[in-house]
Amino acid sequence: MGDQSPEQEAERPSAPPEAPAPPTYAPVQRTSLSSLWQDTRYRHLRRRALIAVAAAVVFGVLFGSWRIGLTAAILACVADAVYRAKTVSSIPAWRRASAAERQTEAQLKKLERAGYKTLHARAIPGSEAQIDHLVVGPTGVYAVDSEKWDKRLPVRVQSHRKLFHGPFNQKPRLDEARWEAAQASDLISKALGREITVVPSLAIYGPPIPWRILNIRDVDVFSGGMVRKWITKRERSLTTAEIEAIYRAAERVLPARYPE
Repeated sequence: MGDQSPEQEAERPSAPPEAPAPPTYAPVQRTSLSSLWQDTRYRHLRRRALIAVAAAVVFGVLFGSWRIGLTAAILACVADAVYRAKTVSSIPAWRRASAAERQTEAQLKKLERAGYKTLHARAIPGSEAQIDHLVVGPTGVYAVDSEKWDKRLPVRVQSHRKLFHGPFNQKPRLDEARWEAAQASDLISKALGREITVVPSLAIYGPPIPWRILNIRDVDVFSGGMVRKWITKRERSLTTAEIEAIYRAAERVLPARYPE
């Protein structure tokens, strides 16, 4: 076979392109009723279903009517939904820092109808510090830090200046709470262009507190169960418009510690 010219080589048809490989798909996993029932995300629905069934059986048998049993089941579901809405934390489980914070949050939630607004787990910019609960309401602005302490160790105060939990001096914790409130006050004041005072506090759970409310190193210290009384016992000083403005400013200048 003789040599071919470059023109003839160019006219030679090229090999056909390879066909693309057929796409592969992962097998579809079908969801069964059994897997849904065992899924932890639906634990509250399983509980509600069991409550409904139990109510239907008990009342149906007791009154001899399936209609009454069905009505009881529906009412039981409604009651459980209402209870869950009032008690379940608005802080997602993955960002809850402590049981103490959840206990305080449950108390603060009851203040919403009285015009109070709360921000939870708010960071102080440029630091590792966190305000567990910032409360804005008719009686003022409050920073609440929730602490769960060993109930076996007594809590005592010395000369109204030193707080001890057992042998441990809690001065660093008081200083931190006071500093956090001061930072929040400064940031909110700058955002609004007027002075806003944030009152610091330490709510202690666990050991008994041998006083109601005591100011130690400019921080109000009390038993965790006193949170609502501590906030509402003061005189009203803010209007609804002022509460909303302060709350929105705090929301801007104090970022969420665990943003969603």
